[in-house]
Amino acid sequence: MIIPSIDISQGRAVQLRRGRELVLEGGDPLERLAEFSIAGEVAVVDLDAARGTGENTELIRAMVRRGRCRVGGGIRTVESALDWLDAGAERVIVGTAASVEFCQQIPKERLIAAVDAEYGEVVVEGWETRSGVGVLDQIRELAPFVGGFLFTQVEHEGAMAGFDLQMVARAVESAGDARVTAAGGITTSSDVAALHEIDADAQVGMALYSGYMSMGDAIGAPLAQPLNGELWPTVVVDELGAVLGLVWSTRQSLAAAVQERRGIYWSRSRNELWVKGSTSGNTQDLLAVDLDCDGDALRFTVHQHGAGFCHSGSRSCWDSGFSFGSLERIITNRLERPEPGSGTSKLVGDPELLNAKLLEEAGELAAAADADEAIHETADLLYFALVRLRAAGGNLADVQAELHRRNGRVRRRPMRAKAIS
Repeated sequence: MIIPSIDISQGRAVQLRRGRELVLEGGDPLERLAEFSIAGEVAVVDLDAARGTGENTELIRAMVRRGRCRVGGGIRTVESALDWLDAGAERVIVGTAASVEFCQQIPKERLIAAVDAEYGEVVVEGWETRSGVGVLDQIRELAPFVGGFLFTQVEHEGAMAGFDLQMVARAVESAGDARVTAAGGITTSSDVAALHEIDADAQVGMALYSGYMSMGDAIGAPLAQPLNGELWPTVVVDELGAVLGLVWSTRQSLAAAVQERRGIYWSRSRNELWVKGSTSGNTQDLLAVDLDCDGDALRFTVHQHGAGFCHSGSRSCWDSGFSFGSLERIITNRLERPEPGSGTSKLVGDPELLNAKLLEEAGELAAAADADEAIHETADLLYFALVRLRAAGGNLADVQAELHRRNGRVRRRPMRAKAIS
């Protein structure tokens, strides 16, 4: 799969050739993250920290709260690596500091060792110093202690002139169960597909920034044999993972959907592109695209507008019953279109009443004597909490993402009660 890359220097996204020559300035890293995160994890590298000329810590902290990021650049201590994991990074990328002793102190599945090599020899200190160590030897040494490798072919980095696929294949063999992500010289979706064939991922920067590689083509590159020569089943879900329906995609429709960030599919009956909601108004914002484990089906995560996905006018093509998402939509509707006599509308218009109800229900839940009472009081509290959340501009998907980040913390905070004044 493709791992888009954002290299940051002095608060801006940049692309360098062979780590030295500035080729292009890529703009606001947060905007790039919003663009690239449709593909899943994004590699974010602090070049200033890596070179010891500064740091972009606060900017990158904001980025890990907005998307799924693997963070690298200047991580030289175990404490620093754990700080990034606790801040919400999916994984950390550690370069020169990645010794066996260092790696043993980080959760294996959250650690990527960066091995930068020029013509097969590891280079360090910003790619300026040759180490005398063969890259395959270093991979074999660290493989039992890391979840993955970022293997950069320095001689090809930023040159847009291809890369050594056979060398990556040898790295994959040396890495064992650790997943190899290749970087340097990857320029086309065919490159992404070739890497997938040898069980490696592709980290790409320059080709995406320059527009030479299409994100839609890159995402679809690992897709397996289609049905009827061109079709892939596509499961459509909302931000909370609730299934809305099953449709079909082709490479053409996938590329269009990713480029326009909309729910665009392939109509089998009309044999043409189908833009969801073009006639009904029930459009979709495309948030993410994933392939299944076998690469023979797609999942689109969307924000659904209007009545819903199904042609019958319902939200889903399956009767999904009542859910937290249903409750959130009811509350949102009351916020946007207040109704006389609506309790939700009254709560939003009276913040003091809402605060009082939150405290009241939290106290009643704390005092619940049995399961039935706890269920009742939990339902009350969740309702009032959702009203407060939506009134503040947040949503359940935001809460789910926050809980995901907290679940990824390595160091646990002590559980202590705050003093109540």
